[in-house]
Amino acid sequence: MQAVQQIQKTLSPSDQIRSKKSGNGRPGPNRKPQFQLKSMLKNKEMQAALGSGMLMLMAWGISHWSQWLSVILYVVSYALGGWSKAREGIETLIRERDLDVNLLMIAASLGAATIGYWNEGAMLIFIFALSGALESYTTERSSKDISELMALKPETALRLSSEGTETVGIEQLLPGDLLLVKPGELIPADGRISKGMSAVNQASITGESVPVNKVAGDEVYAGTINGEGVLYVEVSQSAEDTLFSKIIRMVEEAQTEVPDSQRFIKTFESVYARIVVVVTLIVIAGAPIVLGWTWAAAFYKAMVFLVVASPCALVSSIMPVMLSAISNRARRGILFKGGAHVENMALTSVVAFDKTGTLTMGTPVVTDWITASDYDTDELVHIVATIESYSLHPLARAIVAKAEAELGSREPLAAEQVQAITGWGMEGIIGGVKWKIGRTNVLDESGPLAEPEWIETRVRLEAEGKTVSIILADDRIAGMLALRDELRPQAQESVKRLQAQGIRVVMLTGDRPETAAVIAAQAGVDAVYAGLMPEDKVSHIRMLREQYGHVVMVGDGVNDAPALTAATVGLGMGMHGSGAALEVADVVLMNDGIEEIAPTIALARKAQRVVKQNMIFAVSVILLLVVSNFVQNIALPFGVIGHEGSTILVILNGLRLLRS
Repeated sequence: MQAVQQIQKTLSPSDQIRSKKSGNGRPGPNRKPQFQLKSMLKNKEMQAALGSGMLMLMAWGISHWSQWLSVILYVVSYALGGWSKAREGIETLIRERDLDVNLLMIAASLGAATIGYWNEGAMLIFIFALSGALESYTTERSSKDISELMALKPETALRLSSEGTETVGIEQLLPGDLLLVKPGELIPADGRISKGMSAVNQASITGESVPVNKVAGDEVYAGTINGEGVLYVEVSQSAEDTLFSKIIRMVEEAQTEVPDSQRFIKTFESVYARIVVVVTLIVIAGAPIVLGWTWAAAFYKAMVFLVVASPCALVSSIMPVMLSAISNRARRGILFKGGAHVENMALTSVVAFDKTGTLTMGTPVVTDWITASDYDTDELVHIVATIESYSLHPLARAIVAKAEAELGSREPLAAEQVQAITGWGMEGIIGGVKWKIGRTNVLDESGPLAEPEWIETRVRLEAEGKTVSIILADDRIAGMLALRDELRPQAQESVKRLQAQGIRVVMLTGDRPETAAVIAAQAGVDAVYAGLMPEDKVSHIRMLREQYGHVVMVGDGVNDAPALTAATVGLGMGMHGSGAALEVADVVLMNDGIEEIAPTIALARKAQRVVKQNMIFAVSVILLLVVSNFVQNIALPFGVIGHEGSTILVILNGLRLLRS
């Protein structure tokens, strides 16, 4: 603490006000995500597409007085708008020995140019490049909304020692190190505040828009931004084990997984592209022989077919939708590890909640304190809190917190021979009296402690779902206290919202059936399964999948990891969840906001509806244009506008989910 005092004295007045930038000079996350034209125009593919379109208009404008200059501008327009897509198509052809829609479009535009339809070919290139830029923008926006926090990764920290402070890389930090975090700086490591108070902006981790007030004893996370106060933070996790680092790993995983429907479309695209090429060649070579068309007419008809039959809109029906949905949820603190999980979540029939730390707060609180008639309540609370202060058990911490709330910060009493009694509780000597606080099983033994009134009190408290402890003074009952892990304030409403969507809600817990039944009744779940070991939770998940279909499992502990894996979608609690739960979860609630589960499922279902709309629309347009080409003899410009226009429409339809 000498080092703390020394640094506190040397802080300049400017350090006492909030900085506009983080410790390494990077601005904090103060961006309001929205669909903006300005950010879209910064996309390089969009710039190339718009440049191609401008050149096309210029070429068309001067074509009546300089044909050669017009052709030159068209060639530049083709190159600017089509270079990226041509490269992708050629790479696919060479590396995978496969055709894709990019090569079909380039071939169609070049074919149009060879028969003198320069403007139509340029229009095809322009609109195709524009639709590609819109899809690229969607991907970019999704990645930015999910992984913008990666730019906030801390690099250095101010570590305190007896000699003063030193700047070290975060990879050198070890649990137990004491750090100084000045106002406005990034917090460099997960830890607990040793001294100081401040409002911490946790938006990069939890999605919360309002800074959270933090005081001594509170947890803080790497990558969050300190407010106007000076904080001294004791490191609890090494750099690679911080919540921030885990999020970054999950973001990287998210880029590798695609929905099953998108996988199918990718396979279908390859087969379909071959069919289109074969039909195009048959029309060019066979129509003059079989139908007596001129070669020019057959080639023109084949080029129109090549344009209108290409599956651009169909290929773009899925991923822009999924990426928009992922981006939307990321801004609410829900991190999907891939588009496949959006698709799976839309099919949810059952949501299974773990109890402790998921439906409940995960931290027990003292709900009842009953004192024998010949003892003073305040004195008894002080004695019990003194003995329990020697324990790290969650129940002991809850008792100490209760004492501090009721009595204030009193000095502990002089205690001797304090020790934990394995499997029972705590004991110690204060004022010559031997005090014991622990399980109530002593009431079940025949003897002077088996008093009916205390047994009745225990039965009543346990029926309310509470954990009951007895207080003994020299083997006489001095009192009784009850603790309970309280239901999250938003739990009941969250369950109702899920049920309103026709989803069955169940609770899986390892807790006692009596306690589980009380919490289940308060939350309003449809069914509760209690007394479960981790393998039992897996069995119940499998049973629910067989009986009802797709199951979402929500959990936070190491014991929930197998069940999260067994579910259709595993949903982990990000703030206080275990590392194992975060690793195996498919979706992570970064701010533990279970109230966001129902809106997330609703958005996933909406995404599925949009995908179906897009696919039906895309197929309908292709069929209409193909039939019109051979029956009504539609002109190439109309084919270009109809085909590429439908592609842009399905992408824009998907982008609507950014704001849903």
